[in-house]
Amino acid sequence: MCDNCGRNSAENHPFSYENVEKLTKYLKERVSIVPQIGIICGTGLGVVTKLLTDSTIFDYKDIPDFPVSTVPGHHGRLLFGRIGSTPVVVIQGRFYFYEGNPLWKCTLPVRVMKLLGVSTLIMSNAAGAINSSYNVGDIMLVRDHINLLTFGGNNPLRGPNDDKFGPRFGTMNDAYDRRILVEAKGVVKSLGMSGVQEGVYACIGGPSFETVAELRALRKLGADAVGMSTVHEVVVARHCGLKCFAFCLITNKCSMEYDSKEKQYHEEHLMVGKQREDDLKNFVEKLVLRLTEGNLA
Repeated sequence: MCDNCGRNSAENHPFSYENVEKLTKYLKERVSIVPQIGIICGTGLGVVTKLLTDSTIFDYKDIPDFPVSTVPGHHGRLLFGRIGSTPVVVIQGRFYFYEGNPLWKCTLPVRVMKLLGVSTLIMSNAAGAINSSYNVGDIMLVRDHINLLTFGGNNPLRGPNDDKFGPRFGTMNDAYDRRILVEAKGVVKSLGMSGVQEGVYACIGGPSFETVAELRALRKLGADAVGMSTVHEVVVARHCGLKCFAFCLITNKCSMEYDSKEKQYHEEHLMVGKQREDDLKNFVEKLVLRLTEGNLA
């Protein structure tokens, strides 16, 4: 039995193919665009929506059976449009585990994007720097991740598996598409962007930030940055065959010493996002163009 829904049948699970298909049908009847690329905007990174032309906007509350975002800085909108000539769908407002959502609900938009026609997923997030060489305002291209929620037995694929989405057991050694990462590095070089890193992202449940001991443990495990999202979206995206790319905006340096006076606040994440708004917008725009031209979208 799935603990999240209390039903034995995959067909009755709210994460099932049939139920997601019904939700997707509502959207398809109201938009003419068939998106190739899906984009999930992290905290303070909604600037990507300014790139869209020919846009159609849905508030989450108006979509039947769709969750509603409650986190400050997340507008709670689903947007269809084009970046250049590429049709895209944008999630502006995540659903977080720490809000009390089961992980199948947090990752529901990924399944919706799959059934809308998306083949490539671009994700962004705000993260704290564990790597001491990183600075606030840096952008980290994600090479791999450490899924602390799965370490504790909490995985978005837990429960009945729906084979229409993907196999019961999936590999994650190719979680982040290497070809897209190469293209992203090319975009960084062409734009002359500074403060760009490549590293490993660790995901915790939140909403409390990490203790000094926890951060030191994550550093020993090989994490360069830490946050509260993205990883479970990647797990579900790879399960249903989507190519994935993710990047972090480093919004704070983690407190690795007990005598540190630094405190973390959600508001500072929004502020840093505003400061690098133009870089982030240009980066995503050029990346979408390169993926389309290289047939990686």
